[in-house]
Amino acid sequence: MDSREAPDPEETWGDKRDSRARRAALPVDRPAAAFVEHEPAAGAGSTAVATLFLVNRECPFECVYCDLWRHTTPESVPPGSIPEQIRRGLADLPPAREIKLYNSGNFFDPRAIPLADHPAIARLCAGFERVIVENHPRLCGERCGEFLTRLRREAQRLERSPADIRLEVALGLETVDARSWPRLNKQMTPNDFREAARRLCGEGIDVRAFVMLQPPFVPPADAVASAIETVEFAWDSGARLAAVIPTRGTTATVRQWQAAGDFVEPRIGQLEQLLDALLPRARGLLTVDTWDLERFSDCAACGGPRQSRLAAINLAQRLLPGVTCAVCGR
Repeated sequence: MDSREAPDPEETWGDKRDSRARRAALPVDRPAAAFVEHEPAAGAGSTAVATLFLVNRECPFECVYCDLWRHTTPESVPPGSIPEQIRRGLADLPPAREIKLYNSGNFFDPRAIPLADHPAIARLCAGFERVIVENHPRLCGERCGEFLTRLRREAQRLERSPADIRLEVALGLETVDARSWPRLNKQMTPNDFREAARRLCGEGIDVRAFVMLQPPFVPPADAVASAIETVEFAWDSGARLAAVIPTRGTTATVRQWQAAGDFVEPRIGQLEQLLDALLPRARGLLTVDTWDLERFSDCAACGGPRQSRLAAINLAQRLLPGVTCAVCGR
């Protein structure tokens, strides 16, 4: 029995979420999405990652900026559903070296991913070089090490060395800015992240950190410096990779803060500034989220080229020639 359990959702404060009735009715025998993407490799070049978005019970932590509940279920899925989702997702994908199992919540919450499914999940993932899951820092207990042991045993059954498979846990650090993190209902502190990351690293488990660019209550003039401080904190804590995500105003609470002037969505230029400042002194891998960057672009003429440059920098892990635009003058 893991001593670190997810909180009961009835006991946590949440975003009122008046759009709950619009939750999509998703089947639980197939993933919400499955595709192959490329990420930077630890040495050089890139690696293909089979990325599956699993359908499972909604995350109980209810961070006020998170809208991922739209792709979850109100109740726990039946045992066997998650392995079936993985089988179906992989069947439609080309070969990949790594697998990413994202589930809009916490892999090690037994109400989201049934413990009874862990053996089958390990068998399905044992042929990959790296298995990446997402989890809340407060749920990084002994189940993480137990799952790594399962992966290594299954790798041995395939006549692979246990050292040939890595487990990586993605943790939402979000921000270390004291103006913001106490208001996000993340139900953790930066020190909670540090403790979880160091515990995982001590067990031979890799860590990636999610970092928010310009979260609520951090003004635009301070946002890049604040995100840089957060990425540095993640690397100091042992993170192998930091993924920076521009904050979106997609929940009721964040939109209320936006209307009150306490939140402004970042711009693509701030992502460029962050990479320009951090990559030359990087102590780990660094990526920026390039999904839906049109939302953060002010110029139709250079938005696409800037997005392509950021995607290329993600894989190259070095700065590339900048984009200049005759239309907007940037």
